[in-house]
Amino acid sequence: MVQNTNDFEKNIFINCPFDPGYGKMLKALVFATITCGLEPRIALERDDSGEERINKIKELIRCSKYSIHDISRMEPLKKGDLPRFNLPFELGLDMGCRTYGQDRLLTKKCLILDKDSYRYMRVISDISGNDIRAHNNNDRNLTREIRNWIRITTNKSIPAAKNIWDDFNLFSIDLRKTCKEQGYDSDDIEQMPITEYIYFVKRWLATPTIRDL
Repeated sequence: MVQNTNDFEKNIFINCPFDPGYGKMLKALVFATITCGLEPRIALERDDSGEERINKIKELIRCSKYSIHDISRMEPLKKGDLPRFNLPFELGLDMGCRTYGQDRLLTKKCLILDKDSYRYMRVISDISGNDIRAHNNNDRNLTREIRNWIRITTNKSIPAAKNIWDDFNLFSIDLRKTCKEQGYDSDDIEQMPITEYIYFVKRWLATPTIRDL
């Protein structure tokens, strides 16, 4: 079973690309959600070869009030490949859960992101009535869009987008230094499991003195 299922009000399901080119954006996304007081839930948090991926995703969606869907990789990775539709598929699961669910599932909220403002209309026009936010493949823009959406959706007081971005860059420098001191090489740092990355983010945010390392 998924952990933290009782933290529905804090959980935020993250549906985004996992390819290497999205690596820094994923880290910025996770850092921003934690800074804004939410608990990121992502399929990469569990690695069980005996568990069907679709069941894991459905459970994560069900236990999360909030969700972020970055559908910017609805395209082939290289010439000759077919487009990838896992991202819009998971978006559809989440929207269906919200529409056909009961009780607390009716309160679910989601943010849909793409790299360009209207690109999605060429491949998934059924969501054209939704407010799609564009990040232009820029991690700073991504951070701002996420921060602003969380601020409006939760009505909580959270840091300004510039502060989150500055903290993310400072954290990234500190993380590399800390990991090097602990024997990590560059590949270890770049390919760090998402659960380990989340651990370091939470520790850094909770311990002001770490920021001076």
